[in-house]
Amino acid sequence: MHLTRADFPEGFLFGAATSSYQIEGHGHGGAGRTHWDDFAATPGNVVRAEDGRIACDHYHRVDEDLDLLAAMNVDVYRFSTSWARILPEGRGTPNPEGLDFYDRLVDGLLERDLKPAVTLYHWELPSVLADLGGWRNPEIANWFADFSEVVMDRLGDRLWSVATINEPWCVGWLSHFVGAHAPGLRDIRATARAMHHILLAHGRAIQAMRAKGIGNLGWVCNLEWADPADDSDAAKAAAARYDAIYNRFFLGGVFKGEYPALVLDGLEPHLPRGWQDDFATITEPVDWCGLNYYTRSLVSESSGSWPAHATGHGDLPVNSIGWEIYPQGLRDFLVRTRDEYTGELPLIVTENGMAANDVMQADGTVDDTDRIAYVAAHLDAVREAIAAGVPVTGYFLWSLMDNYEWSYGYEKRFGAIHIDFDTLKRTPKSSYHALRSAFRR
Repeated sequence: MHLTRADFPEGFLFGAATSSYQIEGHGHGGAGRTHWDDFAATPGNVVRAEDGRIACDHYHRVDEDLDLLAAMNVDVYRFSTSWARILPEGRGTPNPEGLDFYDRLVDGLLERDLKPAVTLYHWELPSVLADLGGWRNPEIANWFADFSEVVMDRLGDRLWSVATINEPWCVGWLSHFVGAHAPGLRDIRATARAMHHILLAHGRAIQAMRAKGIGNLGWVCNLEWADPADDSDAAKAAAARYDAIYNRFFLGGVFKGEYPALVLDGLEPHLPRGWQDDFATITEPVDWCGLNYYTRSLVSESSGSWPAHATGHGDLPVNSIGWEIYPQGLRDFLVRTRDEYTGELPLIVTENGMAANDVMQADGTVDDTDRIAYVAAHLDAVREAIAAGVPVTGYFLWSLMDNYEWSYGYEKRFGAIHIDFDTLKRTPKSSYHALRSAFRR
């Protein structure tokens, strides 16, 4: 790693990120069933039908994991709360064991001089609410606001930051149009309503938390750079449509109070009645914006109905999932987000990392030099954005540890810490040691 903390502005924050269902072990502590449990139990949805019942057993190993986190010399830990762990029925009486767990987690972070950065929702919707339509039901905006109040009543006095919903494109489009994530639908009407209600729920939760005096509230989008696969007008149009759906819809909703025309071409007939009236809530001001970035797609036109696009990649190296490694996209997104959406609002790279074929060596080490190179290249892209005047205030690695990688099960490894999923032994990889040195104060 050629970079150190000294290469970034004073006060720049380094962190590591995880999510509840991916590491905690959802079979423990009175957690309720989630739509990811249901999705994983349906044949063909997840590699080997694996689920998050045990995951990394973070629920029982939280002190060990926080010690490893602190020794990595990061400033911030970005984690998520499980809606179904705190409210097993989605509404009503909280689960004391769930709230107690997050109490221990937050207190443990503060004891180690780490800033707790919570994300309220990272995809594990309680099954009871999924049965009521989930993100298709407009009432979910109120359910989510109520959930945010429960979390803030218990933790809000000790949190450094709060984000509402992680990666809305995944929650809305990938899960309701593509069908690759829970609830696994392929329904354009469900997609339009889910995408809109995600934004409405975000705005309602921001209002509810502001009313309680909670500060440093943010919005997090996942972004994927889209370039035309060739110089044809058709490919350029397809790439613009892909960019509008993936990147511009959610940023535009929150920061401009509008949806791109290229998305409305397909979704407007399916949006709920009076959807325009919700922008007053959706545009509730936030204190920062988070960008999750991993890759670029080359987009071409495809036959068939809207949105009529197909994606691929070029000749650049790819990670173990097949995602193209394109650091310039991070720099370009930071600049574009500042210029077109957020202005002087602080931006944080809330996720960035690489899935790699990490193998435990005979001597008990894991040499992931490709991940070190990936992170270094993307940190260079952050520095370029800062040099261009973009107010980037932090960079959080995905992920602290190998975990349950959703439809990929436990096959794909993003962590700086290797997890043996048979024994649950933690082993810091080469990237962990490189980042520990780079982040040293």
